[in-house]
Amino acid sequence: MNTDIEKKEIFETMPIPKAVSTMAIPMIISQIIVLIYNMADTFYVGRTNNPYMVAGISMILPIFNISLSLAGLTGVGGGTLISRLLGINEEAEGKKVCTFSIYFALIITAIFSLGMLIFMDPLLKLVGASSNTFEYARQYTFFVIVIGGIPTVLSNVMSNLVRSVGYSSKASFGIAMGGILNIILDPLFMFVLLPSGNEVVGVGIATLISNCTACLYFIFTILKSNSAVLSLNIKAGMPQKESIKSIFMVGIPSSITTLLFDLDYVILDRLMVTYGDIPLAAIGIVLKAERFPLNVGIGICQGIVPLVAYNYSSKNYKRMNNIISFSRRTGLIIGILSIVIYELFAVILMRFFISDASTVTLGTNFIRIRILATPLMFLCFSMVNIFNAFGEGKIALFLGVTRWAVINIPMLFILNALFGIYGLVWSQLISDTIMALISQYVFIHYRNKNQLNVS
Repeated sequence: MNTDIEKKEIFETMPIPKAVSTMAIPMIISQIIVLIYNMADTFYVGRTNNPYMVAGISMILPIFNISLSLAGLTGVGGGTLISRLLGINEEAEGKKVCTFSIYFALIITAIFSLGMLIFMDPLLKLVGASSNTFEYARQYTFFVIVIGGIPTVLSNVMSNLVRSVGYSSKASFGIAMGGILNIILDPLFMFVLLPSGNEVVGVGIATLISNCTACLYFIFTILKSNSAVLSLNIKAGMPQKESIKSIFMVGIPSSITTLLFDLDYVILDRLMVTYGDIPLAAIGIVLKAERFPLNVGIGICQGIVPLVAYNYSSKNYKRMNNIISFSRRTGLIIGILSIVIYELFAVILMRFFISDASTVTLGTNFIRIRILATPLMFLCFSMVNIFNAFGEGKIALFLGVTRWAVINIPMLFILNALFGIYGLVWSQLISDTIMALISQYVFIHYRNKNQLNVS
């Protein structure tokens, strides 16, 4: 479909439930598949019934997510800007933004991967690797982050850019394809091609191949696209200074917020490891399992960003507000349903990953508490994404810093000191209750101040 037609039908005239579904459902599917393939690593390694292997790969999740924050730098910043540029018919500038976003991400990720190679050992110790888990964590980091960093980040950047022009299905297919391939390759490398004892190496190689395949898909998609915006041609030229500023005004806050989110996980792991490797393995599984409903919410947030950005720049505030309201209602319903499901099936869920009795018992208790925060976490994430769509990176940064640096992270230390291991688990619900109220106040104040509730 031609981009101009998509712009008219999806961004401007399509009924809101259908427009949100068209953009969000592919993102939800890809988010779930990505989560499944991330969990597949834990699932297959859990078949070894070795909690040290599980803990070793689980503790790398924050570092892996830090690498993904690099994708937000130009993927989120560039993608939201492109949608706003389309709203004011500036396709030529959008093409320059697209090219700049891709090549900048390539350079910065190469530097990050080199740094990980040089400083890998002290970083692994920093996130809590013990003598039992260090080598497993090192193996996983080498294949997934050091070698696999560039294809992983570029895939996510290009996914954001492709989605920004209305090609949500194509963006989601590329990410989902990599996830499905990873699920297939994991057991092949772990239990067939490599000898026993090399299961973590097998998982790492499978993930690397999957991410490289997804990256190649996006390169091919952009090269073959008839969009006036999507391009890999460096001859398109540099964007205007104002555009570059706009990319980083949204991209930097997005990356910082992601880094703080991951720092929260690092600190949670560090505090949890003081109680032993078994609690660390349990929380590692829980942090992945709880993301099923959260990733559905993230898929909704990501799906509506181009719609909100386009209608914001074209000043169609009535449609913009209706999109926001519809998507938030949908996310809250999903969050509430997830609480019911997880409370009922927590034991089964934990046993799906590992059969070790101690890990299952702790993980069951942990997840029944942490799942209560899901609707509130969705509200917090939606507000940050909406302000990114507006191009208001400073406000998004304020919300992110307040949530993680001012509330969540200090709450971990306070509740750990007061209540021990379960204080760590309850911290998310308490923190997000406070933050959801702050986010809602900031949004209402901004909307009224800028008269965005005017049709």
